Amino acid sequence: MIEVTKLNGMKLSINAELIELVEETPDTVISMTTGRKIIVKESRQDVENLVILYKRKILNTQL
Repeated sequence: MIEVTKLNGMKLSINAELIELVEETPDTVISMTTGRKIIVKESRQDVENLVILYKRKILNTQL
């Protein structure tokens, strides 16, 4: 799970494995494989970095 911030300031955790697409239009929109779309304050690059950190954490615990 990664933590992101909706435009209203509410924090939420989303399953990084279900992210299909992240785009800036200019707001950052995360499209999930479930069809849900979430608009967040973080930039596209920030979301990418959060996913990378999440994946590293998962891989390190499996070793």
